[in-house]
Amino acid sequence: MTHSGLSVLVAGGGTAGHIEPALAVADALVVNHGAKVTALGTPKGLERELVPARGFPLELIDPVPVPRKPSIALLKLPFRVVKAVNQTRAILDKIEADVVVGFGGYVSAPAYIAAKLNKIPFVIHEANARAGMANKLGVRLGGIGLNAVENSGMKGQVVGVPISSSLAEQPSWEKRTAGFAKWGLDSAKKTLLVTGGSQGARSINNAMAECVEDIVGAGFQVLHAYGKKNKEPKTMPGYVAVPYIETMDLAYAVADLVVSRAGAMTVAEVTASGIPALYVPLPHGNGEQALNAMPVVDAGGAQLIDDAELTGDRLGESVIALLRDEDLRSHMVRAAQATGFGHAANEIADIVAKLAHK
Repeated sequence: MTHSGLSVLVAGGGTAGHIEPALAVADALVVNHGAKVTALGTPKGLERELVPARGFPLELIDPVPVPRKPSIALLKLPFRVVKAVNQTRAILDKIEADVVVGFGGYVSAPAYIAAKLNKIPFVIHEANARAGMANKLGVRLGGIGLNAVENSGMKGQVVGVPISSSLAEQPSWEKRTAGFAKWGLDSAKKTLLVTGGSQGARSINNAMAECVEDIVGAGFQVLHAYGKKNKEPKTMPGYVAVPYIETMDLAYAVADLVVSRAGAMTVAEVTASGIPALYVPLPHGNGEQALNAMPVVDAGGAQLIDDAELTGDRLGESVIALLRDEDLRSHMVRAAQATGFGHAANEIADIVAKLAHK
């Protein structure tokens, strides 16, 4: 596509939770505004794989993690910040950036500081229910804040979570058929999709190992993304285990129920797809995962299981009860659809384009 002259730098490196919303907005900027979009990342993040696969140029800077305890690394932090900011300022000049959009993570703070120093407008999107330090810094520096939910601790308009356009709609029958074929699943059986991220899936994996025979024995089937860093589980007829799922649109298309952590992106994608969910919030951090899921839980589109209460018996009983209850799942589908989650990418792209034109 011939671009309109609008040059945008999106900063959201590190984890998929930062990268995917950045790429969703990048897609909307290209399609709706003819923008030229460049992504900012580090050599250590998942963006090295995800960004080129989506067709966007990737510029790299040194990562600037913030040490939690006093150390030599903490003493070196100011010098690392200055270096990363200077690297980012050079990139902004190189691509003749009109505007910067940040989504949190290691690369965002240098991006916000560099934009401020280069006198380029910038936008900050916070996907989680509790804002991170980098995004709070961005708003304090004068960036325009946008929140996924209310009361994140960061000033800004509430717009929701941007997700890929392929996930922001009800799955089609064609995708459902393709998903069954891809993983060798039985289209006549109800399907449970289980996921949780490379490290966050560990307790979910352990509980699944204890109850998967009961779930399969009850007449259901399971597609389980157990995480590349975790041990491969033993499979059986009706139980498909894979380290990672790249085509999540097909996975959601076959799912009648989802069991997962409650990252902001996951909640938005599952909700936009209209799939009932059992969320097991990651117990670490500041409790933001439970808060991410609460709007959908309160609406009746999902249920929560506390990680400390997650056992094979609890998970198996909950899954089997939901998959057997057609009326309850239908109610959960309608409740999820009514929340309006997952349609923020276009709105954010419009805000970015208007800011740049000003």
